[in-house]
Amino acid sequence: MISLADIEAARDRIDGVAKHTPLDYSHTFSEMTGASVNLKLENHQRTGSFKIRGAMNRISVLTDEEKAAGVVTASAGNHAQGVALAATRAGVDSKVVMPEHAPISKVKATRRYGAEAVLYGADYDEAQRRAHEIEADEDRTYVHAFDDDYVMAGQGTIGLEIVEDCPDVETVVVPIGGGGLISGIATAVKEQLPDVRVIGVQAEGASSVATSLQKGSVHELDSVNTIADGIATRRVGDKPFEVIRNYVDEVVTVSDEEIAVTLTYLLERTKTLVEGAGAVALAALIFEKFDFEDGEVVVPALCGGNIDMNQLTTVVMRGLVETGRYLKVRTVLRDRPGALYDLLSVIADAQANIYAIRHDRTSREIGMNETDVELDLETRGHDHVEQLLASLRERGYKVDVLV
Repeated sequence: MISLADIEAARDRIDGVAKHTPLDYSHTFSEMTGASVNLKLENHQRTGSFKIRGAMNRISVLTDEEKAAGVVTASAGNHAQGVALAATRAGVDSKVVMPEHAPISKVKATRRYGAEAVLYGADYDEAQRRAHEIEADEDRTYVHAFDDDYVMAGQGTIGLEIVEDCPDVETVVVPIGGGGLISGIATAVKEQLPDVRVIGVQAEGASSVATSLQKGSVHELDSVNTIADGIATRRVGDKPFEVIRNYVDEVVTVSDEEIAVTLTYLLERTKTLVEGAGAVALAALIFEKFDFEDGEVVVPALCGGNIDMNQLTTVVMRGLVETGRYLKVRTVLRDRPGALYDLLSVIADAQANIYAIRHDRTSREIGMNETDVELDLETRGHDHVEQLLASLRERGYKVDVLV
């Protein structure tokens, strides 16, 4: 397994490329949870995520022959950008194979950092197979996203920064995808402060580590399904898994709904933008997925901020729905003058705001003398939603909640 010395050596290699990111005490989340919450803002890192740390450390130890031949990897996002920038800074040619339907913003960013982006395959697994073909054909070095000692050690430099900036830390909470991040952080923290807890967090739809720990060996999932695409891996790496078994105290999961709510809280209350994977550690704290004491010093790692703008819209909307801030309802009115006005009067009296109205007389699901109406409404929380629905039903409206 990697050691503290490996991580300290990595810090020297990546100095000047990866940034020492802020550790920010959050009054908002401390009041919300009762813990003393210090956010590790790795979403402020160059390329928008921690991946530059591991990629730079791995590329820094290439031989002259390996540097001349170049590197290759497969990724749909953060790792792609980390490898691209690290390779460019080291004067090494890089190719990154990305799925054909990878977000265009991430493809453009990877190219902007200097890599040749090759679009291939329907998903990451097909892209990875193509990357290994390029590795063999062109004698390039494959830079693994997580199952590599140098990559793990590079990510572990985050743990050095946490201990340095927050020496009284009691619990560190870290996302888990393939395991490279948590294996590095856990090693750095536990080998300096063995009594500090390290909690790993996965999305419910990609919980390979929890299953592997139950079985006692690495288990690959048949599929993954989560909005936290940065940790949507079907299996944990073999090397990270050994570190997790030795150093990680507990592994918990959070739902996509909890991730969406947390991402929305971060945006609204602290003006902090993260991707789905960047929100899972804080989500585990907010939704009490593990036990902690009042005032316990907790550091959740916000591991990245590279969220696609289309996905951001969807996730924020989901967060608003889950917190009772957005409501979509359907009802059927008699097709007569003033019917819509009467409905809107009830909504106005309840002080709900209208985003949109769809008014349809032609639906086959209603009678000839009826009108189908859908309304998108801005509300102020779950209590307000219940009051509004009660007011509508008291006035005789049959209301279906759509979201």
